[in-house]
Amino acid sequence: MRALLPLLSVGRGWRVGAAAARPPRRVMSLYRTEERGHPHSEDYRLFFKNVAGNYISPFHDIPLKVDLKKNLFNMVVEIPRWTNAKMEISTEEPLNPIKQDEKNGKLRYIPNIFPHKGYIWNYGAFPQTWEDPHQKDKNTNCCGDNDPIDVCEIGSKVLSCGDVIHVKILGVLALIDEGATDWKIIAINVNDPEAEKFHDIDDVKKFKPGYLEATLNWLRLYKVPDGKPENKFAFNGEFKNKAFALEVVNSAHECWKAMLMKKRDRGTINCTNVHIRDSPFHCTPEEARSLVESIPTPSMSKISNIEEDRWYFLD
Repeated sequence: MRALLPLLSVGRGWRVGAAAARPPRRVMSLYRTEERGHPHSEDYRLFFKNVAGNYISPFHDIPLKVDLKKNLFNMVVEIPRWTNAKMEISTEEPLNPIKQDEKNGKLRYIPNIFPHKGYIWNYGAFPQTWEDPHQKDKNTNCCGDNDPIDVCEIGSKVLSCGDVIHVKILGVLALIDEGATDWKIIAINVNDPEAEKFHDIDDVKKFKPGYLEATLNWLRLYKVPDGKPENKFAFNGEFKNKAFALEVVNSAHECWKAMLMKKRDRGTINCTNVHIRDSPFHCTPEEARSLVESIPTPSMSKISNIEEDRWYFLD
């Protein structure tokens, strides 16, 4: 696999398209996003570009590892804290833009579980990771959930959908989602004012008391309002430490590399990429642009209500 240049800075940069009128938030960044369609619609897509202005995949083209000695990794933010829209990297579409998940033909919103409004962290994923649905995890005895590894970022700042940030890994929780392993990495933005205090999972217990308990409870209950049973956890809901979490992430990175080289059954996952030149799924920047430009113009008639404001009081 071709070596990638180390990252120097992160951020969403500016957006064009539906959000062209918005002022730039951070001009100097390696990754920028471009909106197609309108938020809260079935056609909405958030595409990623590199510093050269070429379309890329946030799943495959953004490096996972930034600085291993400093425990720094790239995180792609999908869902800002306190919001409800279930945004996610579209693993089955070319170049894997972020879109809003759908369920039974309707856009998906996560209900508010009192006392929490929406997601209680900045939620997202580690690029270049994959939880293989055909490989049984040695720790949980369950196969992977066929997605990149999820990340719960616990810093003080509310981030934005499409942000690419450097995080420090602190620990991990093993959610069992309908029989599949669904790891939840606990991490903190390296630029958070308190980031220097956090080095491992015990620091979360010390400096943010109650946060891990709230995390466990939130993940246990968030599907209950939709008529599903409470979620289960491996290790009786115990949060594992940084060393354990690093092993989980490294394993998922190896699974992703095998998938990109056609050594694993990828199923319906789209592996089109611009930067992994020795991958059989590699495409040129010109081909990537053609893929995006070939997408039909979004319809104006499918915009949904901005947010569902449902509150649930659960034991």
